[in-house]
Amino acid sequence: MNEAESKPATLRRALTLPWLVFYGVGVTVGAGIFALIGEILTLAGSYAPLSFLLAGLIAGVTGVSYALLVSRFPKAGGEAVFVHRGLGTFPGKLVGYGVCATGTISSAVIALAFAGYMQTLVPLPQDILLAAVVCGLAAVAWLGVRESVLFAGLITFLEVGTLAVVIIFGAPLIAAVPNWAPSFVPPLEGTLLAGILSGGVLAFFAFVGFEDIENMAEETVNPERTTPRAIFWTLGITVVLYLLLSVVAVMAPDRDAVAGSAAPMAELFQQITGFSGKPVAAAAAIAMINGILVQIVMVSRVLYGMASDGIAPKWFAKVGAARQTPGRATLVVTIVILVLGLAFPLVRLAEATSLVTLAVFALVNLSLFRLGSRLDDRTLHRFRWWGFVGALICTGIAGFQIVTGALGGH
Repeated sequence: MNEAESKPATLRRALTLPWLVFYGVGVTVGAGIFALIGEILTLAGSYAPLSFLLAGLIAGVTGVSYALLVSRFPKAGGEAVFVHRGLGTFPGKLVGYGVCATGTISSAVIALAFAGYMQTLVPLPQDILLAAVVCGLAAVAWLGVRESVLFAGLITFLEVGTLAVVIIFGAPLIAAVPNWAPSFVPPLEGTLLAGILSGGVLAFFAFVGFEDIENMAEETVNPERTTPRAIFWTLGITVVLYLLLSVVAVMAPDRDAVAGSAAPMAELFQQITGFSGKPVAAAAAIAMINGILVQIVMVSRVLYGMASDGIAPKWFAKVGAARQTPGRATLVVTIVILVLGLAFPLVRLAEATSLVTLAVFALVNLSLFRLGSRLDDRTLHRFRWWGFVGALICTGIAGFQIVTGALGGH
């Protein structure tokens, strides 16, 4: 056996900036926006665009922290590595497993939703449909990172293309500037401001996903430069799409029907075009497939990165020599998603994932503050208070969500 053969396999660096932006947009612009637009209209009314802008700013604050940290620590473990370096081993483990939990639970919930939708088209039991979609996507994830991102990229084209079609048909509504421009002017009435803030908190979760980009750092060419740029490109594209869509929704002929619809994007498309909304509903279902795939890819990389960093069992650090993907981690993630999807009711757990995500964001921001205060790194030191403010914002949003959830429960 020669030296090359005895050397452990590593992840293959195959992703350039366009591929990484494809991945980032695919995981961020998912099924959420197809459903959330109606809820945000209900909460914020005419000021829905302001809610999306607020959400984009909140995501952007943490996005800067992620970009700074990944440029210094381009590791597959992402958040776990950042927090391990900044706050210690235990918080690093907590964050890593928290990210894995949110990824697997959300994948199971999406898989259940997809299986339920497919039952209306294919007369098969829900469990069989769920197992088929999860195992099929796991196989794509195992085949290779470029294959996974290519598949996700194709679906991203469909997702973004569908949203772009809605925006294009809604262009005459957007052109009516005097009518929608007041939507970006904050009102002085307390009730309306509370609705905008609630809508912004909800819209924030339509931006969640950009943070998965840094988990692909070890499979990215020149990750110190490429990964931060991909984060900013992803957030920029997402903000523009969401703002334009929200303006079209606010100007819809029957906004209340959009807000009250179970498929609000399909209803919006039908109103502004006069065509059937079924193709848009189908695109939303396909978007669910993308959500499952990118989460399988992301969680397997987090486990691999944690193992490589010494805060998870070394067994997960094994990379297949042929495919150069973390096969063991991918297998375990697939099994957990199947168990959750087949055995547990996940509605409340799915709601809790948003709080876990905010907790992870807060700890990542706090890690930037600690690392900027301790390390001899001029850039991190300059932005250390940015991380502190980001941690406060995420903590405040989580507190707001807990309080409003508790009040709603009563």
